[in-house]
Amino acid sequence: MTYEEIPWTDVVMRCTKYTVFEDQHPVTEGHLLFVPKEFTWDCLADCYKAAYAWGHGWVEDEYCDSYNIGQNVGVEAGQTVEWPHVHLIPRRKGDVEDPSGGVRAVVSGKQQY
Repeated sequence: MTYEEIPWTDVVMRCTKYTVFEDQHPVTEGHLLFVPKEFTWDCLADCYKAAYAWGHGWVEDEYCDSYNIGQNVGVEAGQTVEWPHVHLIPRRKGDVEDPSGGVRAVVSGKQQY
């Protein structure tokens, strides 16, 4: 797959090294994808930096209370689009009953420890 073949269309922002899209199947309202234009470590690192800064801004602006940043790498990890992309998921008080364990919830039974 190439950047030109990615399925996302709802552009939030474009810049030199990446594009930010609305997620087509959002986990929460505002779920974004940071998609590198080239499959390089440099571009992917810029996606992570931008996602972190964007999430921090959301919290400062009180758009959300917290956020998750993550990436599915490979089919066994849940990746469905074979182009790297970083998820930024805004989290709000009460969006799940018990958020402790966070990303550990990707494997059933591992969230609470």
